[in-house]
Amino acid sequence: MSRAGSRACEPARIKARLELEREPSLLELEPYRVFVNDQFLNWDPENRIKVRIVSARAYHSLFMHNMCIRPTPEELENFGTPDFTIYNAGQFPCNRYTHYMTSSTSIDLNLARREMVILGTQYAGEMKKGLFSVMHYLMPKRQILSLHSGCNMGKDGDVALFFGLSGTGKTTLSTDHNRYLIGDDEHCWGDNGVSNIEGGCYAKCIDLSREKEPDIWNAIKFGTVMENVVFDEHTREVDYSDKSVTENTRAAYPIEYIPNAKIPCVAPHPKNVILLACDAFGVLPPVSKLSLAQTMYHFISGYTALVGIICNGCQGKNACTFWLTELCFHLGGWTEDGIKEPQATFSACFGAAFIMMHPTKYAAMLAAKMEKHGATGWLVNTGWSGGRYGSGNRIKLAYTRKIIDAIHTGSLLKANYKKTEVFGLEIPTEVEGVPSEILEPMNTWSDKKAYKETLLKLGGLFKTNFEGFVAHKIGKDDKLTDAILAAGPVL
Repeated sequence: MSRAGSRACEPARIKARLELEREPSLLELEPYRVFVNDQFLNWDPENRIKVRIVSARAYHSLFMHNMCIRPTPEELENFGTPDFTIYNAGQFPCNRYTHYMTSSTSIDLNLARREMVILGTQYAGEMKKGLFSVMHYLMPKRQILSLHSGCNMGKDGDVALFFGLSGTGKTTLSTDHNRYLIGDDEHCWGDNGVSNIEGGCYAKCIDLSREKEPDIWNAIKFGTVMENVVFDEHTREVDYSDKSVTENTRAAYPIEYIPNAKIPCVAPHPKNVILLACDAFGVLPPVSKLSLAQTMYHFISGYTALVGIICNGCQGKNACTFWLTELCFHLGGWTEDGIKEPQATFSACFGAAFIMMHPTKYAAMLAAKMEKHGATGWLVNTGWSGGRYGSGNRIKLAYTRKIIDAIHTGSLLKANYKKTEVFGLEIPTEVEGVPSEILEPMNTWSDKKAYKETLLKLGGLFKTNFEGFVAHKIGKDDKLTDAILAAGPVL
């Protein structure tokens, strides 16, 4: 597998190119004082993966020290041969004359050799997400579902999963000082329950404040790696509102920096599966209860929306659109180009950039686990209300937290519901602490005609996106396939 540009390569040429790029990466690392991390992935001891990271920069070593599971001195002494190795020579550009190379940046992953080679980029997140891709390949082969989700657990042992693309609130909502944090981004769901893949958190910092997100605020201390932030050179005080570098400002810290993190990071089977969407069109309800088929439809769709930011390299045509600087393979950077029209983004399973198999494989596994363990699906909109971006307002975080609290306590299951047009979503008539008028999106729009037009437009975008999945069957008797297709918007 290779992620240099977006063109497909023949397997033989991929193998040849991997060999060509592996050698210069090792030669580039040779004259440097290299850092070697021996660490683990997955807190489930029966399915733990040993990883070795070889890098030339202390920044990369500290980043992975924070993000992977740190072995005890005894475990380190008996570490042995790693299951997977990363060679990070990111300061050295790749060979642009190699077959199908489109830039001086490449991230090459060889599953046969169990190696990953990074050239031409010093963005540390490539290591984290590269290993996540590996887990998306290895775990399903063991009948374990790998998930791009946050996870927390209540004092009574009730577990919730939070799916969502970048900027939807996955880390913020899973980090709740009233609940135990299992993890904020990557998990496995196996026969014994849920386990965190990582040993750290990777939180967005844009507009971070002590009042809104006290746990994340307090986790930023000595040892935390901060990326893309602007700070005063004299006081070293960070300005979290400054997005002059990018909106994708980040903090990487060990999970034990969160006071209520559960160590080891394992939990029972989930009770609630929460799908997060930042709907900049302003037509999705703040919360909807989903049937199993609707949960699968929205899980496969993986929807959110963007505004005002576009990749200078691909002009928004590739999957890098929603990742800001995370997975953009173009060197042009990002522009706040004044786009007023929301841009719908669909990323299958809320992580299309990482999954190694067809999305319906993961969806079928999720459906089977939810059905077996009686989990309820929810769609929560953390985006706009009262109009689309530019005319409406972002739903207040305090309201979203009240909604999530009602899901955790089970009170939302007992609410009265009514069905919406087009998407056929079940929405509650009231939620404690949330104004009832915002629960039905149409009530918040002054221009009802514009609301209906926007609703139909978004429904059409969903249907167009889902056309690529129509031919794929889910489940042994295909009954779930028909139910999922019927769970989409009706125009």
